[in-house]
Amino acid sequence: MEQTTDDDVLDAVGSRLRALRRARGITLADLATATGVSESTLSRLESGQRRATLELLLPLSRIYDVPLDDLVGAPRTGDPRIHLKPIRRFGMTFVPLSRQPGGVQAFKMIIPARPTPLAPTPQTHEGFEWLYVLNGRLRLVLGERDLTLSPGEAAEFDTSLPHWLGSADGGAVELLILFGLQGVRAHVRAAPQRSSHGENQQ
Repeated sequence: MEQTTDDDVLDAVGSRLRALRRARGITLADLATATGVSESTLSRLESGQRRATLELLLPLSRIYDVPLDDLVGAPRTGDPRIHLKPIRRFGMTFVPLSRQPGGVQAFKMIIPARPTPLAPTPQTHEGFEWLYVLNGRLRLVLGERDLTLSPGEAAEFDTSLPHWLGSADGGAVELLILFGLQGVRAHVRAAPQRSSHGENQQ
């Protein structure tokens, strides 16, 4: 059986968006006003001439009140009885990736693009967090430190320390998060060995 790829999913988004808009009785002009996305961009997106991106899909997901996975028709994996829907909090989307009752919990976090970045509002709570940036530039305020993380960079911290996550430049950000209660944290079991210049490696 041929597997569905991410490209296949994204290529089918246009016709699905057009059908959804027409079923809701919404014109392209009305949708452009509601989302802030130009009418020409929405038209090209529906016709398949414009590639679907997170910046375009997030406002459409909010207007239609449809989860991102359903909006793009992404295939569900694993046991459908435990398929977890995205959670929206503080203007951000959290997609649960695990459902064990205890231990470390995994999430994909999506911070939407904003013309004007939000001012940091650090919070504290019990636990320990590890994060990895997938796309975009993340601003991490951690105590007195103000950091900018790019794709491929990671951070870990005790959440009893005041912290805040947001976009560093107003663009959308995607990251993976592992969160555990106090005393439960991710452990690195192996790391690349470093050697001095000219030192023999085993």
